[in-house]
Amino acid sequence: MAEAQNQNEDQVQGQFSIQKIYTKDISFETPNSPAIFAQEKWEPEVNVQLNSRAGKMENNMHEVVLTVTVTAKVNEDTAYLAEVQQAGVFQVNGFEDGQLGHLLGSFCPNILFPYVRETISDLVARGGFPQMLLQPVNFDALYAQHVQQQAPGQTEATH
Repeated sequence: MAEAQNQNEDQVQGQFSIQKIYTKDISFETPNSPAIFAQEKWEPEVNVQLNSRAGKMENNMHEVVLTVTVTAKVNEDTAYLAEVQQAGVFQVNGFEDGQLGHLLGSFCPNILFPYVRETISDLVARGGFPQMLLQPVNFDALYAQHVQQQAPGQTEATH
């Protein structure tokens, strides 16, 4: 029975909680309005860019910022550019570095994404354009790709 207690003490579980979710920055531009509204067909070329970053704060707190930039062009003219930085403060305690990286690089952006999706949709609609629905994002795959790209650089730096 004493061995079971020791095993339980050794298996300290990590703690995670959402402290705050907020919009850090919003930008919306329609550089070619009102002329862009005169287009006969609305068949834009849409480019979506995602970026996330995490920063450590005090008391096991971390800020994660998910930035989404959407650019819509029609015939080489920019119809609109919408950029939103959706952020959150997360309390994270008791995770190893690998787990912490995954938590901040994948799990937290996944929590923030529905908020940024709604904000982008609202901005675009308020700008007078058809609704813009961002497709789901596999943040696990993006984080794995990021880790894989970082690994060769780290190996070279240690040699």
